[in-house]
Amino acid sequence: MKLIAAALLFFFIAPFSVEEEKIAWSEDHKLTWEDFKGTPSGPEEFVASTNSGVSFSFSYSERNGVANIDYKITGNFYPNLSWYRPAKVSDYILGHEQLHFDISELHARKLRKALSTLPHDREFGDKSKVIYEQMEAERRTMQQQYDSDSDHSNIESEELRWRSYVAEQLKALDDWKE
Repeated sequence: MKLIAAALLFFFIAPFSVEEEKIAWSEDHKLTWEDFKGTPSGPEEFVASTNSGVSFSFSYSERNGVANIDYKITGNFYPNLSWYRPAKVSDYILGHEQLHFDISELHARKLRKALSTLPHDREFGDKSKVIYEQMEAERRTMQQQYDSDSDHSNIESEELRWRSYVAEQLKALDDWKE
């Protein structure tokens, strides 16, 4: 039996240990301020920061010429890397931060869908890495565009437009939720 195993873990901002506390995205769990455990940093006008991303791991094994590939994709929130300034936050701001987490989940679903079309062969690792990197670039761009369009939640009409758009996109990819 020939066994090849690989694991790729990719995160949003800073490199950190795989042991880092994380919360997997779930329809049943919406973020609360208690989930934000990091220390506030950056300019005072920023009242909160969500650190979220998509983790992807896979394994490949081959037995009697038959390939077996297992992979896991998760949208994650990282509590110790996420923070808020208690005196300045509101439920509205929490909704803005939740949407950053939702955007990561949206890209986790897009990645699951894209990888489902790949052949389960020896090329899976290389091909999946290329797809992941494209999806990660799209996720980062979308996160930045969301903050730019809404001016970090200061433009309410844009904030609400984004909330509606992301909800529609998540629903459209409902078959790809974990």
